[in-house]
Amino acid sequence: MAPLVAAGITATLIPALAPAPASAAEPPLQRFENQQPSWHRCDAALPAAFQCATIKVPLDYSHPEAKTIKLAISRMRTSVAGKRHGALFLNPGGPGGEGLDMPAMMKDTIPKKVREQYDLIGFDPRGVGTSSPLTCGLTAAQENIEHPYRPATFSRDVKWARTVADKCRAKYGDKLPYFTTRNTARDMDVIRAVLGEKKISYLGYSYGTYLGAVYAQMFPERTDRFVLDSAVDPARIWRGMIQVWAEGTEPAFTRWTKWTAERHRTYKLGNTAAKVKKTFWDLIARADRTPIDVGGDKLTGDDIRATLRQQFFSPQTAAESVVDFKRAADGHRISHRSLTSDSRPVPRRSVASAAQPPADNGSAAFWTVVCGDTAAWPHDVEQYRRDAIRDKAKYPIYGDFGSNITPCAFWDKPVEPVTKVDNNVGLLTVQNQWDSQTPLTSGLGMHHALKGSRMVYVKGGEGHGVYSGDPRFCANRTINAYLSSGKLPAQDVTCTTSGRQSPRVNQGIVPTPQRTPGAPSF
Repeated sequence: MAPLVAAGITATLIPALAPAPASAAEPPLQRFENQQPSWHRCDAALPAAFQCATIKVPLDYSHPEAKTIKLAISRMRTSVAGKRHGALFLNPGGPGGEGLDMPAMMKDTIPKKVREQYDLIGFDPRGVGTSSPLTCGLTAAQENIEHPYRPATFSRDVKWARTVADKCRAKYGDKLPYFTTRNTARDMDVIRAVLGEKKISYLGYSYGTYLGAVYAQMFPERTDRFVLDSAVDPARIWRGMIQVWAEGTEPAFTRWTKWTAERHRTYKLGNTAAKVKKTFWDLIARADRTPIDVGGDKLTGDDIRATLRQQFFSPQTAAESVVDFKRAADGHRISHRSLTSDSRPVPRRSVASAAQPPADNGSAAFWTVVCGDTAAWPHDVEQYRRDAIRDKAKYPIYGDFGSNITPCAFWDKPVEPVTKVDNNVGLLTVQNQWDSQTPLTSGLGMHHALKGSRMVYVKGGEGHGVYSGDPRFCANRTINAYLSSGKLPAQDVTCTTSGRQSPRVNQGIVPTPQRTPGAPSF
């Protein structure tokens, strides 16, 4: 999973949990669920109706009487008396995305008719932002996840992965295993109880779809109207979701070569798909021989593959970038304009904070969750080498990146099994056809796991994240109707990029297609 990063909350967040021990007769979570938050204005630069508070939750829910952590929550009461349905929780993705200011940011995206039914609820997940933020003390170089496989550098990649794991373990020790998706879902249920809600509704993007699905699996009786936008495949948690970036890029690359060949007069990269493909790989080989100067940085072919992976899902962006790289290789000066990405569905925070989270918080939270959620990560270093070699041949653009070693190879065993998402809860999934971070095959995986779900599929849709403020767009109309009424469409819905509903709406979803440096994201 652009992220909601370093936040704009300057007011002091005051914990409201009394330190008195729980009575032996009361339910173990009662003292957490009975908290009375001290709500206050989040920031003078934001609307007065946007309120923040801090609550406490158990570090380990199997021992709620032991250590606690702080959780930053927010609300915007937009519901209207007589129209109120409940609370709509919001999550931007990640793992590592901050969600505290999402009520303020999403207020204008959600139409008034829907907004009047809900109070909007935000929160920084445990370990993120202002919720007991994690830091492993990682340097900028250690935060870079882009590690292409090469025999000469593999031992260095192994050392990087081990160092990240060791630094996180040294910092947190026995606390680290409790920063997981399952515990974040439990935190959401504590927030629900604190707010006095019997059920919650939810809008989650990217990683937030997996968090929402885990909540629905763990608390189906408290799951109301859930929208999962740009979904993670719960069967591929988590190594498979990094590998799917490579898998999904190949059909996007094929589409790009055809699109660019049809516009040879504009881009001059080749008048057939085969010639465009050759132009690209010639550029990669050239950069590997002599790194290309882009804005003062020397970029290798590996750097360019990593940069363009996401851009191929939006052909015009990729074509312009390849033209720029070719010009740079020929000695022309270009800036980093080409080095944009499509990594997050929601905008960054714009308000300064007096208490910024640690610089490596996003990366620390990411690895803590993806390594701690599941025991499926291999611990045999040589398996990563074999897989990277195999996938570089199978998925040439990014396969070796996606299958190379990660810190999870050296992570401690999780404290509980990964959540198997397999239920009949009725909810709505939403998916663009050309999504770089959660490709269509991933979205379909979530849809199939949630047997009671319906999917809104945007044929030809590009980018990560579908739901927006345009009420005329087919996908948005369907989402808003569901949030307003709670009634799912009778069938999966196929929309077109023109905003119209496709005549194929009653035939279900289309078949699955063939399969920057810094903190990663879903």
